[in-house]
Amino acid sequence: MFIYSIKGNTLKLLGIIAIAVVAVIVLLIALPSENTVMAGSIFEGSDTVNYDRIKTDDSRREFLRQFGWETEESAVEEVEIRIPEDFDRIMNSYNEVQKSQGLDLSKFKGKTAMRYTYSITNYPDYSGTVYANVIIYKNRVIGGDICSADVEGFIHGFEMPKSEKSDK
Repeated sequence: MFIYSIKGNTLKLLGIIAIAVVAVIVLLIALPSENTVMAGSIFEGSDTVNYDRIKTDDSRREFLRQFGWETEESAVEEVEIRIPEDFDRIMNSYNEVQKSQGLDLSKFKGKTAMRYTYSITNYPDYSGTVYANVIIYKNRVIGGDICSADVEGFIHGFEMPKSEKSDK
C-alpha cells in the first residue's frame, strides 16, 4: 500500500500554480487574436480590420473597402500560388511589405494559397492601372498589396496613401 501525505507548503504551491494557470487562460481569452489586427496605424476611422471569414468575392471586396478601396465588380485574376519554402531577396522584400501591415508570409512557407487580383478604381492622384492583390489561406487574408501595372510603378500595403486620407 502507498500512502502520501501533503504538507501545508505543498498545498500553497499547488494553489499558486492553479492561480497562475487561470491567469494565463484569462489573458489568452481577453487578448485580441492574431486574426484581428489593431489598426490604428493601418486604417484611421476604425479600431480593427477583419482578416477572417474571407470566403466569397463580396467578402474580399469588403475587406478592401475597410481600407477605402473601391474595385471592379469581380476579380481580374484568381490563381493558386505556393508560398516558397526558402525566401530569396525579392520574397524577403515582399514579406517586409507584409510585416509593415501586421502580416507575415514566413509563417506559411510551403503552403498553397489563393491570390485574388482586383482592379482598383479610386487610387488617388494616379491615372494608371492599379491592382489589389489579396492572398487567402483557409478563408483568412495572410498577405497582399496594392500595386501599379506600370514598369516604373509602385507597390505598398493595403493602407490608402496619406494624401487621400487627408482629403476625406
